[in-house]
Amino acid sequence: MEEQEKNRVNEELLYAWLKMCTALNNSRTVTDLPFNESLICSLLYQNGRQPMTATDLCRETRILKSQMNRILDSLGQRGLILRTRSQTDRRQVLIRLNPDKLTPYLVQHEKILQIVDTLLERCGRERADEIRDLFLSLAKIAGEVL
Repeated sequence: MEEQEKNRVNEELLYAWLKMCTALNNSRTVTDLPFNESLICSLLYQNGRQPMTATDLCRETRILKSQMNRILDSLGQRGLILRTRSQTDRRQVLIRLNPDKLTPYLVQHEKILQIVDTLLERCGRERADEIRDLFLSLAKIAGEVL
């Protein structure tokens, strides 16, 4: 690919990426929880009943440990997460969602799933796997590059 054509394609992809990010950020889809708190809740929710450590969460999100501690403290103060010491390694603190306080997260989660549903309806449901794989691939590559 010629350099000028490569630059044009890069600029168009950057523009499309910024348009998507702007649309998502400006829609205020995440209103009940700050973004990072919602992200942590989402990871814990996706992990099911398996607790995670702060180190696990830092690795998954690339959030610094000091910032992660602030996020976890905030979630803990509101009772959204539970922390327990590991039975096998007392140095580890295991974190999981508090099943009794999930409502704020689940309301927000359902709202976002409805947005995803609408996007898939418009893009074509048959492309869902392709879109997911592309997002995951781009996220993996971005993690490697950045």
